[in-house]
Amino acid sequence: MPGADWKSAEAYPDAKKAEAADIAWEWLRRNCGYQRDYKALAASERSSAMADHFRQQWELSFRS
Repeated sequence: MPGADWKSAEAYPDAKKAEAADIAWEWLRRNCGYQRDYKALAASERSSAMADHFRQQWELSFRS
């Protein structure tokens, strides 16, 4: 939601329905360190070791 006013309740109408993963993602995607590391990963020739390191560093897990 680019440009949304994070202080405005109207910008997040479904916040009361959000699960922990939703809240975590909203925090993570605004984190400057995460943004930097993600851009570096996206710009590189991704190896599985590099992607694994990224997931471990940011404690990410994905459902199978």
